[in-house]
Amino acid sequence: MFKTRVLTAAVILPLFLSALFLLQDIFWAIVLLALSIIGSREWSRLAGFSVKNTIIFMLLTTLAGGELLFQMSESIKANVYSVDLIWVYVLSVAFWTIGVPLYLKQAYTIKSPLTLMLIGWILLLPTCLALYQLRAISPLLLLGFMATIWISDTAAYFTGKSLGKHKLADRISPNKTWEGVAGALIAVLIYALIWDFWFIEEPLALLLIPLLLLMAILGIVGDLYESLMKRHAGVKDSGSILPGHGGILDRIDALISSLPFAILALLIFYAPVS
Repeated sequence: MFKTRVLTAAVILPLFLSALFLLQDIFWAIVLLALSIIGSREWSRLAGFSVKNTIIFMLLTTLAGGELLFQMSESIKANVYSVDLIWVYVLSVAFWTIGVPLYLKQAYTIKSPLTLMLIGWILLLPTCLALYQLRAISPLLLLGFMATIWISDTAAYFTGKSLGKHKLADRISPNKTWEGVAGALIAVLIYALIWDFWFIEEPLALLLIPLLLLMAILGIVGDLYESLMKRHAGVKDSGSILPGHGGILDRIDALISSLPFAILALLIFYAPVS
């Protein structure tokens, strides 16, 4: 399993970096839309949709995602810090900071297909737009934000495995511990301090440390949420498209909850005054 994971990562990472730095905007949008469609199929599985509802959800995701990406592409032609679609990010952040913690506390099962479709769109579409707009601002900045989550996940895993004794959410994800959370936050803090030296702009330097720490916390929330959904669905992974890793949602669960927050923070606290 470990060998398979490494081989998959060795193939996917160069492809992702090539797309991030080399693709034209239109092709980057196509990649993001394709990932959203795959994510919608995996979400349909977790939500327990019927074949009919799965098709409807995937079609509507394609249409909504395509339209939002088109609007975003037009908006950022004038200003990469455009706030025309900021409401999408606000909705996502409200969901992850208010709705999901309450849901995790209660851990009840949502049965309504319409509600589950709305949740799926809140998960997928803001992430799609955040990936598009952050890349327009700076591919390196987007990569730095994504690295925050990768560092957090890695530190949480190894710290929890070696030192973990106190369970974070035993009934949702028994392997996660408070020691793992502490390890993740310490690692992200060190990463943020190192990254700070690369920025001359003082406003971004002041924003960076709290932003990355909050991203790490939201990443953990996103991971727990997907774990709970998989537990309700009775599956180990959201999909099988990535050998050794599972599905797309398994790989980006923490990014789904953190990237919309990152771009929202940039738009509110850092965007240059036009």
